[in-house]
Amino acid sequence: MCNFAFIGPLGWSELLIILFIILIIFGPRKLPEVADALGRSIQKFKKASREVQDEINMSGDDDKKNTGSGE
Repeated sequence: MCNFAFIGPLGWSELLIILFIILIIFGPRKLPEVADALGRSIQKFKKASREVQDEINMSGDDDKKNTGSGE
């Protein structure tokens, strides 16, 4: 069950209704393209967030090395 602050808890029935509405709006021919674009967008977002986390961790490690060598 998903819980969003502005929507509330979403169950399976609500998700099915949303998917049905998306199917009606985009149609069966466009649906694979929309799903593919959504999947690529999620992958890019995850990659970008991973890179940001790596940069933060690397800068934290550099700070520890710099402060540790000065003592």
